[in-house]
Parts: sequence; structure tokens; C-alpha cells
Amino acid sequence: MSLGACLSLALAVLGVESWSGEPRNWKSCGPPVLMKDIAPGATGSEPRELVHGNGVLFFTADDGAHGRELWKSSGTGGAGTFLVADVRPGPLGSEPHALTVVGDRVFFIADDGVDGQQLWVSDGTARGTRQLTRLHPDLLGIYPSLIDYRGALYFSANDGEHGFELWRSDGTPEGTVLVDDVYPGSNGSYPRALAIGGDGALYFGATFEDFVSIYRSEGTPGAVPLGGQSIGHYLLPTRVGDLLYFRLDPDGPVGVLWRTDGTLAGTVELTGFDHEMAGSSPPEELTGFKGKLYFRAGADRSPTGVELWRSDGTREGTHLVKDLRPGAGGSWPDWLEVLDDRLFFTADDGVHGRELWRSDGTASGTRLFKDLLPGPLSALPEELRAIQGTLFFSAELPGQGREPWVSDGTPGGTVPLADLAPGAASSNPRSFLRSGWDVFFVADDGAHGPELWALPFRPGDACD
Repeated sequence: MSLGACLSLALAVLGVESWSGEPRNWKSCGPPVLMKDIAPGATGSEPRELVHGNGVLFFTADDGAHGRELWKSSGTGGAGTFLVADVRPGPLGSEPHALTVVGDRVFFIADDGVDGQQLWVSDGTARGTRQLTRLHPDLLGIYPSLIDYRGALYFSANDGEHGFELWRSDGTPEGTVLVDDVYPGSNGSYPRALAIGGDGALYFGATFEDFVSIYRSEGTPGAVPLGGQSIGHYLLPTRVGDLLYFRLDPDGPVGVLWRTDGTLAGTVELTGFDHEMAGSSPPEELTGFKGKLYFRAGADRSPTGVELWRSDGTREGTHLVKDLRPGAGGSWPDWLEVLDDRLFFTADDGVHGRELWRSDGTASGTRLFKDLLPGPLSALPEELRAIQGTLFFSAELPGQGREPWVSDGTPGGTVPLADLAPGAASSNPRSFLRSGWDVFFVADDGAHGPELWALPFRPGDACD
């Protein structure tokens, strides 16, 4: 099949129904479009940190004149793609990062060249972009963990007096305040990996007297430790139903999976994985599916290697789903993503190379979905993202390079979307994200360098 025919089929595939409460029969209204050549020439502006705002996409980019700054795009049907504000005038750029949308504003960390790393907020205009803090210069330098919680921004900051502790901002300088001094004194508790649990409370990892625990907070003073104390690291909080799963790793090559329901009794260690040797892995790619947690893991000297696991929140219910590559090598599942009632991921079974797989959560229902490059070589699918009933991803084929693909959840409806870098060259698409009526992504067509692209993607009756 020619690539032109594949594109036509891709446009047909994109006429799928949405599983969300939004309008159904979403489809493409045309091919992908380069939104703006932000940095003219082959170098590209390297857009990063794409986030969906209130009717606009926020991201960072370097146009070659202002350095890396905050930008916005209103998509294929909007007013255009613009620099929001030059926070640090000149070519160095303020290097904004940790973009977090709260309501109709975006919060971020940036360095104006005067006060160091500080918290900023923007409503999408230069006039509405302002600095919120003038704290210790190392603000958020270790744990840039920002989250929208109950309509306010919560984050970890250091004012030079309390150490890193939990703060809140309503988007004004006077409303940006210390919330909870978990570890009194100047050492700080270093709140990190902030997440919202199944009970609607705020959870984070914090250090108290050299021990790391998970804490539960209502966004007010008095966060409660829930146990799981360890000298080590707290990471990967993932909500599944009423439970919050996370890793609490002690120092050393051990990854320990935990879960909490918000109570001390309900904060339970599920299983641990030694991962000092090659061919092993702690729990990674934590993903909720059908009320259970799915992840990849494999312990040292495990006879099954690194494979797909699942947990129902109990020790006895935490186990291997299927040994896709028998033996100690493992299939190393990656890019776990839920599309409708199936879990998609990539894996290498040792026969077909790394390809797309699909699971219904059972061993018998976990199987190769499509061998994009038939035989033992790999198409190496990456960047899986489910959007309105369509799976977007990238894959690499001989003579076509790495390009964007789409799938409606059937093998026959899994096709290339476009050949943005013609021939064997690769556009390396990444960061697929829906904002408004477009699916944005970053790609390099070989002429403009990595820039922002968009696929018009709308309800069937909304195409121009």
C-alpha cells in the first residue's frame, strides 16, 4: 500500500467514536500542519512541556533570539502560535519548566537572570505573566513538583528559613504562602511527587529525620505520615480507583511497590524487586486499567525476566500477567497505554522484535497486536497516547523512517498517519497531546527542524 493510500486510510480510521462524555465520531479534518517555523532553519525550536490550557496549548520553545521561553498556540483553527513573554530578555532565555495548568492560568518555574529559579504564573499574555516568589535562589531546584489541587497550586519550595516544605499559591504574590512545615527547622522535609489519591486528599513523599514516608494532607497544616518509613526514595504515585500505588525504595538496588487507601492500616507493602543485576527492573510504567495496577518489573535471577505484572492492591493479588519471552531475558514491556477496554504496550518476545501488544488483563488475552515490521526485526513503536478512541504513536520502517501512526484498536486500522520527513528520513514525532480540536505533537520534517505540528481532530460535524 502506498503512503498516500495509507494516509487516506488513516483519515478514515480517525473517524472513531469517543469513549468519553464529549461529542462522538471524532475524526481528522485534514493532514498534519506545521503550526509555525518558530526558529527558521534546520535547527528547530525544540518545543517541550506541552500542556493543555483553557482553549490554548502552552509549551516552551527556543526561537534562537529570545532563548527558551513560554509560548502558546491556539491550533489550526485559532489565531496562531506566539511567544507569551520574554521573561529573561536576551538570547539566554528563562528556561521555563514544570508547566502546570490551574484554571485559566499556567504556573511554571523560570529564571529571569536576577532572582534565580522562582515561581511564575501567566494567563497567556505578556501583561498577565508575573513572578510570584522571591525565595531562596534554589527554589524547586531539587523537587520541581507542582500540582493543581482544589483550584490552587501546591508545590515544594525553600524560603531559606524552613527548608523545602509544602506551599500553596492562588496566583498572586500575597496568596503564595507556606502551608505546612512538616519537619520544623531549617532542614526541610523535601515534599516531592505530589499526587491526588482516590479519597481526594493530597499525597506526597517527605523526609523526617532521615526517613522517607508517604504523607496525607488536606492542603492545610498537619499532614499525617502513613508509614512505610525508609531511608531511600518515594516515587511514581499512581491512582487506581480508591487506592494510590507508589514505590518506596530503600537505599540500594531494591524497588518496593506499596499502596495506600489513606489510612495507616491501609498503607501496605505489596512486593519488592531486587534489581542490581542486568536484566532486572524495579516496578516501572505504573498504569491503571480495569481497576487494577499494571506495571513492568523483574527481580534479579528471576526465571521470567522483566515482564508485565498486575496488582489488585493485595499481596496475593500482585503477580505476573504473562511470560511473553520465556526465560530470564524478558520482553521488557514499555509505553503502557489504555485504549477503550484494552491495554496497549510494546514488547519484544524474541521472535517478532519489539512490536505492539494488547491485553485484556488476562494471560490468554495478552497477545501480539500487530507485527508492523514482519519478522524478527523491530518497528520499535514509541510515544503511545490514546486520544478520543484513537491510539497515536510513532514507529520506524525501512524506507520510511520513524513517522506518526494511528490505530482504531484493530490491526487493520493501524496505519501510518503521514510521511512528514519524506523517504527514509525520520520526523521522530513525540509528545502527542490533544488541546481543543487539535492533536499537537513535535516533529522534524527535515527542513524546519523539530517544531510544533497539529492534526485537526474534531467531532465529525465540526470540520470546516
